[in-house]
Amino acid sequence: MSSSSTPEEAGTYVSTTATTNMTVDADTQRTVDSIKNIAKNIREASSRIRDTVRTLHRSGAIDELTQAIQDAMIATRDTTQEISATARDLRERGIIRDTAGAIEETAIAAKETAETVKGSAQQVKKAAPKTAETLRELSSKTRKTKKN
Repeated sequence: MSSSSTPEEAGTYVSTTATTNMTVDADTQRTVDSIKNIAKNIREASSRIRDTVRTLHRSGAIDELTQAIQDAMIATRDTTQEISATARDLRERGIIRDTAGAIEETAIAAKETAETVKGSAQQVKKAAPKTAETLRELSSKTRKTKKN
């Protein structure tokens, strides 16, 4: 059987070899039949794939898919270029540097505020220990009444 034979020729070749006068045990015959069945399935699948590809090509579906992918890639490229240009512009105008500076200043101010609040709380505690104790008791009583 040559590699350029058609499925029909291949089927003829296989079927003529099966008619020779050979005595084959049942297991071997099942193996032979299984291989023949596999070969038949491969030929049928190949034929279906070939027909499907022809149909896709004739319908224009492949061209449509290719065009859609190209359009998506162009849009992605354009978007990437826009983002790059915007980032470059922000950097050149100092917006990024100014924003980073403002973040740093805000963090410093927040830290100073937290230290001030902490210091004020300690002063209140020293100045009015009775008030702190009273507040704790009221808070404890409030929690107990809420639980009930």
